[in-house]
Parts: sequence; C-alpha cells; structure tokens
Amino acid sequence: MELKDRQSTKSRVAQGLLQWVNLRPEEGERTWLMFAFYTLTSVGLLWLEASTVGLFLDEYGASSLPWIYIAGAAIGSSLGFLYSWLQKILPLRRAIVAIACLMAAPLLLFRVGLAVAAVASITVFLMRLWMDASYVLNDLNTSITANQLFNIREIKRTYPIISSGILLADVISGFSLPALIEFVGLKNVTLMSCAMMGLGAFILFYLSQSYQQAFPDAPRRRLQENQQDYTNRRLAGPLKQYAIPLFAFFILAEALYLLVDFQFLSELEQQAPEGQSLAIGIASFLGLFNGVLGIFELAMQWFVSSRLIERVGVFVAAMILPGCLCAIGLVSLTQLLPFFWGLVALKFIEELLQYTLIEGTGPVLFQPLPDSIRSNIQAMVNGIAEPISTGVAGLMILTTIAVCNFFLPDASAQEQTDIQGLFFVLAIVLLGLGWLFVVWILRSRYLGLLVSSAERGRFGVSDVDMRAFKRTIVETLEQSGREEDKRSCIELLTQIDPENVGDVLAPLLVNLTPALQRQSLEEMLRRPNPTYKNYVEQLVERPSSTEVLALALRYIWLTEADLDIETLRPYLDSAVDPVVRGTAASLIMRRGNREQKAEATNTLRRMLTNKEEQERIMGCRALGEADYLQGLRLYIPNLLQDESLRVRCALLEVIAATRFEEYYPSLLRGLYYKSTRDSAMRALVRLDNEIIDRLVALAEDIHKPDLVRMHAWMALGQIGTIEALDSLIGHLIASWGTTRRNILRILLKMPRESGIEGVLDRLGRSGVEMLIDQELMFMGQIYATLNDLTKDRVRGREAKLLRSALHDLIADAIDRLFLLMKFLYPFGSIQAAAFNLKSGVRSNMARGLEILDNTLDIPSKRIVLSVLDRHSDLEKLQTLSDLFAYETMSPSDRLRRLVEYRYFLSDWPLACCFHLARASRWSLTAEQTLACLRHPKGFVREAVLAYLRVASPRALAELLPMMIDDPDRLVAAQVKQMMAELGLSDTHSRPRTAPSRQPNLPNYRGIAGFEAT
Repeated sequence: MELKDRQSTKSRVAQGLLQWVNLRPEEGERTWLMFAFYTLTSVGLLWLEASTVGLFLDEYGASSLPWIYIAGAAIGSSLGFLYSWLQKILPLRRAIVAIACLMAAPLLLFRVGLAVAAVASITVFLMRLWMDASYVLNDLNTSITANQLFNIREIKRTYPIISSGILLADVISGFSLPALIEFVGLKNVTLMSCAMMGLGAFILFYLSQSYQQAFPDAPRRRLQENQQDYTNRRLAGPLKQYAIPLFAFFILAEALYLLVDFQFLSELEQQAPEGQSLAIGIASFLGLFNGVLGIFELAMQWFVSSRLIERVGVFVAAMILPGCLCAIGLVSLTQLLPFFWGLVALKFIEELLQYTLIEGTGPVLFQPLPDSIRSNIQAMVNGIAEPISTGVAGLMILTTIAVCNFFLPDASAQEQTDIQGLFFVLAIVLLGLGWLFVVWILRSRYLGLLVSSAERGRFGVSDVDMRAFKRTIVETLEQSGREEDKRSCIELLTQIDPENVGDVLAPLLVNLTPALQRQSLEEMLRRPNPTYKNYVEQLVERPSSTEVLALALRYIWLTEADLDIETLRPYLDSAVDPVVRGTAASLIMRRGNREQKAEATNTLRRMLTNKEEQERIMGCRALGEADYLQGLRLYIPNLLQDESLRVRCALLEVIAATRFEEYYPSLLRGLYYKSTRDSAMRALVRLDNEIIDRLVALAEDIHKPDLVRMHAWMALGQIGTIEALDSLIGHLIASWGTTRRNILRILLKMPRESGIEGVLDRLGRSGVEMLIDQELMFMGQIYATLNDLTKDRVRGREAKLLRSALHDLIADAIDRLFLLMKFLYPFGSIQAAAFNLKSGVRSNMARGLEILDNTLDIPSKRIVLSVLDRHSDLEKLQTLSDLFAYETMSPSDRLRRLVEYRYFLSDWPLACCFHLARASRWSLTAEQTLACLRHPKGFVREAVLAYLRVASPRALAELLPMMIDDPDRLVAAQVKQMMAELGLSDTHSRPRTAPSRQPNLPNYRGIAGFEAT
C-alpha cells in the first residue's frame, strides 16, 4: 500500500511538472530527451567555440575573421545541400545520428593536429571553420528531428522548451570552462567537447530507435508533388511587397550580429592579460561571459520574453534590439562609456535579445504568408539570405580594413584599430537605424496583408500592435475601395478585438454606406457602450435606411437608462416602417409602464395578425427582442402554422430568444425540413447549453432520419461550449460508421481548432491513435471476411453484392482514417496524400504514400501504409493480423462472425449478409436474426424476412402477425404477401394501432437453422 502511495505521489508530481511547462503526458519523454540532446551538444559546441576563438585570435588575430565569415557563407550554403543529399541515401533516423557523429568525429583529428607543430596553424583555422559548420548542422539536426517527433500542434508547446537547451548550455559551459581549462588544458578542451557531443549523439540514437515510427524507413525520394493547388503560388502584389522587407529584416539581423561579433573580438584581442597566454585569457573570459549571459537569457526566455511580446506587440518587441544597439553604439562613440565596455554591452545585449525576443518574434513575421509558400520563404531566408548576408558582411569588413590601411599608411597599428573600431560602431548604429526602418515598413505591410486576406480567413494576429492595426483598419474604411473588402475589415476587427470594436467603428459610422453602418451597429450591439452613444445619435437624426434607424434606436436605449419613453411612442404609428415600429414596440415592452406596455402589446398584436407578410415578420422579430411575451404567446401556435415560410423561420428565432421551453420541440422539428433547417439551426445554437440534452437525444435516436441526426450533431458543434464538446467527444468514442464520420468532420470544422484541441486535451494523442487502431482492426475483420468468402469459394450474385459492400466499408474506414490523421498532422499534408491515393494512378499513389511516410509517426504507421498501398487483400490481411488474431474459417462460420459485428456494419452490407445466407442456405443464430429483425432500416428487415422464409418457415409464421403494422410500407407489404403465401389470416395480428418504430418481437428461440421445406 505504501509503495502504491509513493508511486501515486510521483505520478502526481510528474503530472504537475508537465502541466507547469504546458506539456501533455505523452509528450514528456520525447521533449526531455530532445532537451537533453540539445543541451549536451550545445555545451560541447560552446566549449569548442570559446577554446577555438582563443586559439584563433592568438594565432591569426581578429583581422582574419572576415575570411572566416566569407568562407562560412559558402560552407553554410553547401552544408544544406549535404544534409539534403544524406537524407536521400540514408533513412532519416540514421541520417540525423550520422550528422551528430559527423560533428564530433573531426574533433579527435583536430586534437592530433594541434599537437603537431607543422600543421597546428592550419588546424586552428579549420577548427574555426568547423565550429561555424557544426552550429549550422546542429540547428538543422535539432529542428528536423523535432519536426519528425512532434506534429505541428505539439511543437508549439515543446519547441520553446527544447530551444532553451542552448540557454542552459550557456550557463553550464560558461562557468565550467575556466575550471576545465585549468584541469585539462586549453587544447584538451577539444576532446571534452567531442565527448559531450558524443553523449548528445547517443541520446539522439536512442530517440531514433525508441520512436522509429516517427521517421520514414526509406531514404527520402524526390517528390514531384502535384500539389500546385496546395504549395505553388507566385509572389505578387502585396505578398511581394511584404516579402522584400521580410528578407531585409533577417539579412540586417545577421549582418549586425557579425559586425558586433567582429568588433567585440577585435577589442577582446587588445585586452591581453599580463602573465597569461592570449588564448587561455580569451577562452576564460568568454566562458564567464557566456555563463552570465546564459543566466540572463534563461530568465528572459522563461519569465519576460513572452509576456513582453504580449504586452507591447511583435513589432515593438522587434524594435527593442536595434534600438538598444543604436543607443549603446552612440554612447560608445561619444566616449560616455569606455570603448571596450561599450562593446561588451553591445555584445551582451545583442546575444540576449537575439536569442529571446528576435527568436520569439521571427516566426510570427511569416504568419501573413499563405501556408502554400510559407515554408519555401522560410527556407530561402535561412538557407540563402542569411549565408549571403554573412559573406557580404565579411567582404565589407575586409574592404573597410583595406581602405583604412590605404588612407592611413603612417598610422600605428593601434591607431588604425581604434579608427576601424569607431567606423564599425558607426556602421552598427546606421544598420540599426536601417533595421528599425525595415521593422516599421514590415508593420504597415503586415497589417495591410492581413486585412486584404481577411476574406480568406487567415487571422494570425494575436501578437499584433493593436494601435497600428486599428489605424490600418481606419485607413482602409475611410479610403475608397470595394465594399466587400471593408466588410472583411470589420469582420477581422471583431475577431481580433471584439471588446473595443466601437473605438474604431463609432467615429466612422456617419461616413459609411448603409450596409456597412448596419454591420457596424450589429457588431457594436453585442457589447453596448454609452461612450459611443453620441455617434449613434447622428444616425437617428439622419438615418440612411430603416434598418439602420431601428438598430440605432436599440443601441441608444440599451446604453442610456434615463431616456423618456414617450420619445418612442411616435414610432408606434401604423405609417412607420414595420422594422422601426417593431423595434420601438419591443423597447417599450422592456422599459415602459403598464399603460405604455399595453399600447406596445397592441401594436405587436396588430402586426402579428396583419395580412402583410412583412408586418408579421417584423412583429415576430420584435417578439424576440422583448423581455417577455405577455399575452402575445397565444399567437405562437398559429404563427408556427403560418403560410409564410419567412414568418415561421422568424418565429423559430423568437422561441430561442425568449427561451420559450414549451416550444423547443418545434425547433427540433425544424431540422426535418430543408426550408426551416437553417433557421432552426441558428435558434438551437442560440440556446447554448440549454438544448444540449435534447439535441443529444435526437442525434442518438437511430430511428430518426440520418440527415436530421447529422444536423443535430452539427448544432452541437456550432454551440461549441465545453459541455457540447464533451458530448461530441464522448459519442466519438462510443459511435461507429457514419455517426463517427459525421462527428469527426464537425470537430475538425470547429473554429480556432477548438474541436481538435478538445479531442487532444480529453483523449490525448494516445486516444486518437487508439481510434486509428480501431479502424484498422475493423478493416482487418473485413479483409478476413473477403479472404474467406472469395469468389473461388462462394459464388453467386448475393456473394458478389456482399463483397462489393465490404469494399465500400473499407473505403469508409479509410475516409475515417484520414479524418483522424487530421487531428495529429497538418491538414495540407493529409489532404494532399488523400487526393493522390484516391486518384488510382500508380505514380500518384506512390506520391501519396511518400507524403504519409514522411508525415506519420504513429506506432501503426507501417500497417497504415501497407493498407493504403496497392497490395492484394491477402497481403493487407497479413499486415493487419499484427493487430488481431486471424484464423481461417469456413464461409458459413465467417458470415456468422461478420453478423456478430453488426453494430459496426452499415445497413446495406448487413442486408447482404442475410441475402447470402438465404441463397447459400447457411444458418444464422436466433439472436442475430431477431436483433436484425428489429433493425431501423426497412430493407434490412426485408432481407431478414426473406432469409426466414427459406430458413425457418415455422418461426416466420409466428413472427409475421407481429410485424403487420411495420412502419415501412414496403416491409408491411412484404409481410402481407408472405402471410398470404403461408395461408395466415389478418385475425392473427394484434389490433391495428399507429405504426411503431420497430416490431415488438419476443425472444424467440425457435430459429435454430434451416428446416426441410
């Protein structure tokens, strides 16, 4: 008992830790292993960097660094090609381990080279180049491995933790390096770096073996994907205008980093300590510097960075680094701070903000780009723009040094170094100002691009500077342009900042078109605010339409408590437009005295009984806006039968608005008819949690039409509350077939991926994988049936029909598989794979399997790929047998086994089972027969009766009188025909009553098998 308590305590502690860092239980192990790999490898790289920089400056001096930058640009670009080539010849899980080992292996040779005087200088130069190359390879390895181990939704939670490994490595390596140098010597630090990187490679090897399903087995082939609709879009118009400053942002960031790094190391070289070698002094100083920097970086990343970005916005956060660089640079130029310490401050601030704020804001800048081109642009920025900027910065530094040497030939080396330092600091200031300008351009075009794409629904603006965003909205609404674009702007504003839409829309109301005024007032009425009453009053004085006047009156009376109710009475006149008259009447019924309410009630009574359709419609809408119906509820039954469809639909909204529970069944009946379905859906959704139980009862009733049940599930999805989501997910687990497919589609379509996140929060990744395995096991049973009922063993039309129906079941299961995959992986990838696989063309199917092979990471990945491939049914069955035990059965036994799974079968395959049993004269159990005789589908009951006609006429004779009142007219006709054939009289039947949903059959045990006929 004590042991269990301890385990329970440990489990609770582990769960609490995971919740604290925003991880789900199934993500914990992978995340911490990746964090350990990245931390250990980064410690080794940081040790290598500090020792290599010290050796390089001691051997070559800072003036040689530009050559490293230029060479590093070429190496950085070529390593990307190397990595890509390696993936083509090795499976990815082996390629990442090979790269990790490749980073560590040359360090052993470098240690040997340092010991040989003849090649020591070359070794130091190569070490400096390899250090830059290792950083590139490590970043590639980490990002690619993380992308394989985690899907797009998981990586948002896990990657910030993984990426903070380098910050922890800064602290560990920084404070341990001076002691390490003292203990093993500077040159032997290379061996220690190799050992740490080797440990990281071992963890990566363990990860690749433990999570083999996350990696494709085969080397990556070149995909000639026909995903033009998904991925290929040319940059043009606003996209091109945004992409250019986006490239400039990252190019300037890289160039500034190199300039600060070069000048910092140049000044560090000048600070040679007495009585100590330059290399050891620089390495020790860099170690302590990185240690202190790492502490600040960790604190910034974990406690400040995200909160600061959320508070000030992405673009203000992006301006902090260039602004600080400009300020510190100017302080250094004016000698208010010693030049060396000014450069230390520059380096410290640059490193601190680069790896926290800029790393956090950088990905957000790609949000406005369409999904189809976003990854390509990111690859171009990281793989082309940044290496090019490195080379250009190196050339610029070399040119500056050459110019200084040419124009100052007589100056001493120290004087030339000081002048170069001032020039480079001035360049840092100027580039920082340029960076600020680029961020300012990005902000305006970022918001403009979002506004222009609002109609397409790409709203990734949670971190946008609200003041700048609202200014852009105002400019768009004030300028001439398409009304559709302005409508999209208002929709975008209401999604981003619904609490303060009035701040933007109220001052613009007078100048908007009537349609936009109406849309704006409808949005403002969701949260009425007295602050904007004066703007709305102008619309009452000069209304542009009756709808606008009605909305303006409602807004004013909802935001002002002391208005004179008598000012509304003139609007009750019969000459006033019914839209305004109905609104005035509903407002008076809310806030008037007894006499005033009576007058308003009479006005609405006349409207509800008016012969004009528009009068009745507006009267119904006014009922929905009143606080209570009083005596007007007497008119609801007649209005529900009104000849006007628009009146009936308006009344459905009234029932929901007034929470008139007595008429909730009318809302549910509205789902049965196409003409009232949309209105009934809106009304049901408006009732929110109050209607959930009734909707669930309707959706669960298998005797209701499938279309009605589907719309009941859809209404739950549109309600979207926690309770509705719980109900949908609970039924997702328990349901099967069409119901499960409908629920999956509804959950996937819920806004802001709330359905997807709800499923993952409640079921977890393992729960979705379990549902996928269920589908695969079901497919296994179907393939087992197909294998035992092959056309060689069972012939005839009925057998052919059953085999065709079973293949349809497999197709349905595959559809559900793809829907389930969308809960774990990007929609685009799964959609492209499904499109290619369904084409039936061999090359396209291979492409679809390739996409899935590089996307899936579930344990049953190999089974899924095999089932979707062009294998025979027997081969697929052999693969699926890993999930269930398959035994060859006789055709009759297999059919009985299939009927046992009747709850998982759709209606037609189940009917085919009975037709085949009848034609082949195979016995089915009494329990199976009676259960299917109660089936809600008439054609299934027809098939069972036809089977009984041959299998057990005696039992049929006893059952037929009980089914003479079957609700399906075809079944009832079949029953009468069979009774006539068997010589049975209607007097044997029970008294005629209203048709029941299913026959009231006894637990009849006389159906044991076929009788002699």
